Amino acid sequence: MRLEGKTILISAAGQGIGRASAIACAREGAKVIAVDINDETLATLPAEAGGIEVHKLDVCDRAAIEALAAKLPDLDGLFNCAGFVHNGTVLDISESDWAFSLELNVTSMFRMTQAFLPGMLKQADKTGTAAILNMSSMASSIKGFPMRAAYGTTKAAVIGLTKSIAADFVGKGIRCNALCPGTVDTPSLRGRIASAPDPVEAEKNFIARQPMGRLATVDDMTPMVIYLLGDESRYVSGQTLLVDGGVTI
Repeated sequence: MRLEGKTILISAAGQGIGRASAIACAREGAKVIAVDINDETLATLPAEAGGIEVHKLDVCDRAAIEALAAKLPDLDGLFNCAGFVHNGTVLDISESDWAFSLELNVTSMFRMTQAFLPGMLKQADKTGTAAILNMSSMASSIKGFPMRAAYGTTKAAVIGLTKSIAADFVGKGIRCNALCPGTVDTPSLRGRIASAPDPVEAEKNFIARQPMGRLATVDDMTPMVIYLLGDESRYVSGQTLLVDGGVTI
């Protein structure tokens, strides 16, 4: 049980990587606090693994975040997983799309960290360590991809935020790292494929950019999530951890 005794909060836990991570962390012994704006998908989580507590939460709502933080125990781990993929060049981004991308992909992590970090510092005083994991992407400051102007910009900002948190709190027992997946087969990706003019060709193109010849699964991501939230990574902080099937070799 690699996470036994730890309390870990995971956002966007209703589907995709967030959901798989919540189940995997609970099975490794963590008490998981799973939050999502979609309470219907969230409500089905406890049946899949014991040790999961669910709360509906809009991670763009500061008041709701602060209210939840006030009633929860101090955390050992925080996984900021919520995000949005905008499709388009810089010429295709509307003001509202740009604002929403920044709000969900970056500002939500800033707010969640501000709300929960004080308690994590207290927990780190007791146990010696606590971990923040932020969802970034290979499409960021690491590598540019066509039609990902807003997404790549905001995910690059996540890496900057991650490194600043890591640098500021490395001496206080807080570790902060960024997970940078490749193309993962999630409901979000399936939605983008379905909305393409030619869905079959779109899927082929997504697969073609993966040197391993397949899309990642959510289960390809969860081992790294467990590692970065657990004590095995106690000497790892400020890093961008790529799980991308070789795209950035």
